[in-house]
This record gives sequence, structure tokens and C-alpha cells, in this order.
Amino acid sequence: MVAGPEEPRVRLPQLKLDELLEELQARIDAARGTRDRVHSLLEAVLSVGRELDLEQVLHSIVEAAAVLVDAEYAALGVIGPDGTRLSAFHTFGVSEEQIAAIGPFPEGHGILGELIRDPQPLRLGKISGHPASYGFPPNHPPMKSFLGVPIRVRDQVFGNLYLTEKRGDAEFDEEDESVLSTLAVAAGVAIDNARLYEDSRLRERWLRANAEISHGLMSGTDRADSLGMIAERAREISGSALAAVALPMEDTESLTVEIAVGVDAEAHRGLVLPMHESLMGMAYTAVAPVTSDDVLRDPRISPEPPRFCGLGPAAAVPIGTGGGGVRGVVLVARKEGRPVFRRTETEMLQGFAAQAAIAMELAERRRDAQQIALLEDRDRIARDLHDLAIQRLFATGMTLQSAGRFIEHPEACERVLRAVDDLDETIKIIRSTIFGLRVRTGTAGSGLRARVVRAVGEASPVLGFSPSVRMEGLVDTDVPAEIADDVVAVLTEALTNIARHARADRAQVLLTTDGHEVRLRVSDSGVGIAPGGRRSGLRNMAERAERRGGRLELGSPDGGGATLEWRVPLPAEQPRSPVSPARPVQGRPGP
Repeated sequence: MVAGPEEPRVRLPQLKLDELLEELQARIDAARGTRDRVHSLLEAVLSVGRELDLEQVLHSIVEAAAVLVDAEYAALGVIGPDGTRLSAFHTFGVSEEQIAAIGPFPEGHGILGELIRDPQPLRLGKISGHPASYGFPPNHPPMKSFLGVPIRVRDQVFGNLYLTEKRGDAEFDEEDESVLSTLAVAAGVAIDNARLYEDSRLRERWLRANAEISHGLMSGTDRADSLGMIAERAREISGSALAAVALPMEDTESLTVEIAVGVDAEAHRGLVLPMHESLMGMAYTAVAPVTSDDVLRDPRISPEPPRFCGLGPAAAVPIGTGGGGVRGVVLVARKEGRPVFRRTETEMLQGFAAQAAIAMELAERRRDAQQIALLEDRDRIARDLHDLAIQRLFATGMTLQSAGRFIEHPEACERVLRAVDDLDETIKIIRSTIFGLRVRTGTAGSGLRARVVRAVGEASPVLGFSPSVRMEGLVDTDVPAEIADDVVAVLTEALTNIARHARADRAQVLLTTDGHEVRLRVSDSGVGIAPGGRRSGLRNMAERAERRGGRLELGSPDGGGATLEWRVPLPAEQPRSPVSPARPVQGRPGP
């Protein structure tokens, strides 16, 4: 009976001790959890910083973020150059099948756009409760809790980390936000290092390409091969699907695409581009790089003719500088959905093009020096032929002619006179050779290419639009002057007919030659050729073709409009005999 009252005094301290032990155990567990989380954070920082490939770095960041805060889904959105939308999106926790079912990646609207507009950590217990939320697209997995933090690279926001659905149906807490913010700092450093490494490798590749092109040009590589090498290396190193090189045309405000490699290269090759309605023309005029986030939908670029299907980001840089003169433009375009061209990338491409221009100039100076030496040698040969050979032949002819007066035998006298005639003929041949050695090339701007562009430009005000022009082959070299006159006349007549009768809003001009035939094709989107209309213009074009052994063909495509194709064969070059055969001597067999 005495011990009864003492029992409560024994149990009360025991209960307090249990509470203390439980609290101590909780603190120990919390310390262990913090220690484990710090270890996990350090491991994540090390794994992210270990990578040098940028794509792998971004994937590692997303995966590490999901593991650290125990999130079911994670994503990293890269902000585009305009700073208002996402240009790339890397995910974790979503399968390829789910991504395909959801559709295109988000561009940065709703909650995702909040971090773009205000780059500060954002933590939500329920996404749908935020004013900026407007729901998810069909087939999107359900998401409730949300945590987002920005990633900065050198004080500029590179992108944002998005975490959703903390496991266990819990909400993200302050510690999650602190851990993720710490990871974002390490991620910014890792991204910067990966970019620097990638840029150094790119510079090395550009330098090797410059050395290759310079070596080829200085060793006498043909200009077309050199331009092809420039386009091919630009496409490979920039990770593009298409590369093209355009050069200015003489006496015209246009560029012609000399080389095109990659996707739909045929649609670009030979195309004549205006200066103010094309990416290449703008780069040539501004003497500076010009970029486009989406070349297919860029309002600055003429959509006719269609040539950028399936392509997205593009960049055009001048070949050369303002001080040394612009020799042309190189264009590169990536597939749709690929990253846009960064400023560093366009600067490297511009440096590559500038070095290529220097190599081209040095090669041209070398060829000019060789040409001058050749012309001087030809002039020397011409002088020697005139001053020495012709004078000796003339003196010999005079001697024989004088000696013929003293020859009494009729046959011998006739042979001497024939020898004098042959010497006179030989002098004429040598004089013709001297004239050929001293002949010079024609005036600039008289080639068929320039004449075609001028004819199209003169017709544009009457048409109300600018027809697209494409030329392929050695148009200026292979087409003789008289056939070139017919080509220009037929083209002018065809464009005049389109302006008068077709009621078209588009027209295409294609001029090609393979060295054996020249073909002019003019098509439009108008009402077609009326069956009972006047045919005088068409008859004149057909007669021009028939005189040359060619033909005129008319067509009406299924999509409407009309097509005119004028084609004539080119004359085969006949071999010329260097000297005229001498007259045979009567009564004496030849050798």
C-alpha cells in the first residue's frame, strides 16, 4: 500500500525520457537524411560537371534533378535567342510513345512561361490553382505539384528546370527548392564548360577546313570545285542539312546560286536571287551575317520558288569583308526543330568565309600573274613572227620573184611563181595567227546569264511580280552569240505574253545547257493558252527554233497555267587546220 503513490513519480520521468529519445532519434534521422542528401547533391554535381558533350550534360542535369527531389517527371527548357519562348526541351520520366502522343514540345506558355518572364524559383502545391495555368494537352500525364528554378550561365538565363509530381503524393518543400537551386548553379557552370569545349572543337574544325580550301586553291583547283568544298565543309561543320554558295552577277542586282549540297539542292542550284527578298541577298547587301529562326516561314524571304521544305534555322554570311570586297554568300540551313544558330556559331562561319575569300583572292592574283605572263609571252611571239618570220618570208618571196625573170625554162619559172604564191599565203596565215594571239576577251556583262536577268528585270514591272529564275550549265561559254540572241528574244516574247494574256501571279524561268543543247522553259500560274487566240508570237518563237534545228513545245500542267519549252541543239565545234594546204605541183607526185 505504501508503494502505490510512488508509481506515478516513476512513470513521469520515464515518459519524458522516451520523448527525448524519440526526438533525439528524429534529429539523428534528419541529420542522416541531410547527410545523404548532401552526398547525393555532391554526386549529382560531379556527374553533371564530368560531361563535356552539351546534349549529354543537359540530359544528366534533368536526371539528377529528378533524383534529388524525388520527382516523377522532370524537364529542362532551353530559352531561344528572342528570350520569350523555348527553343529546345529535354525530358525525364516520359517515354517516347507518350511524347509522340502528346505532340510538339511546349514553347513556354502558361506556368512554363512564368519562369521565362520572371526567372525566380517557383513552387506550387497545385498547378491548376495558379492564374497562368490553362491545362494540359490531350494524352498528357496528370501533374499536380510543381517546382521550377532558372539556370543561369554567366549572368544570363540559359533555361529552366521544371519538376512535377513529388513521389508519395507530397508537395515540394523549401529544402527541395534549396537543393534544386544549388544544382542549377552547378548546371550553369557545366553548361558553360561544355559550350567552351564545343566551341574550341568547332574552331579547330573550321581551321582545318580553311587549310584544306587554301591548299586546294593555291594548288590550282578549279573554282567550281573550291566553291563546292566551301559548301560541303560549311554544311558538315555547322550540322546543317543544306549549304549553298551564291555569287554576284555582272551588271545586275542579283545573285546566282553556283553550288548547293544537301537536302533539295536541285531546287537551289542555278537559282537567281534578288538582293532584298532572300537571306543571301540581305547578307550580301549588309556585308554581315543574317540569321533566321525559321527560314520556311520568314516574312523577309520570298516563298517563290518553294525551296526550304523541311528546313528551319538558317544563317547566311558574306564571303569576304566590306574593305576587301564581298565575293559571294554562303548559306547553311538546319532541319526543322534543330537549334537555332548561336552568335558564336555565326561568327565562326563568318571567319571561315572570310578566310576562304582571302584564299580565293590569292589564288586569283596568282592566276592573274600567270595570265599576264602568258599574254606577254604571246605578245613576244607575235612580235617575233611579225618582225622576223614575216620579213624573211617576204624577202625570200621578193628574191624568188626577181630570180624568176632570169629563168628561161617555162615549167621551172611556173614552179618558182607558185612558190612565191605559197609564201604569200603563208604570210597571210601567220598574220591571222598574230591577230589571234593579240585578241582580247569581250566586254563584261555581255554574257547570256546577265542578259536573261536583265530581260526578267525589265519585264517585272509589267508583270506586277518578279519571276523566279534558275540557270544551270555553262550558259555563257557553251551557247554561241547568235543562239543567245534567240534565247533572249524568245524569253522576252514569252514574258510579254504572260503579262498580256495569262493573268498570272507567279512565273518561273529555267535556262539550262549540257553542252549539246540549250533549253529555255517558261511556266506561269495563269489561265493557260486560249485555243483560238492569236498565235503570231508563238509562231515566231517556233520559227526561231526550227531555223536552228530545234523545236517549241507548249503544255498545260494539271495544276493550271501554261508551260513553254524552247530547245535547240548547239553546233558542234569544228576542228580548224592551222595552215592551208599548198597547191600540188603539176607533173610531180606528192610525198
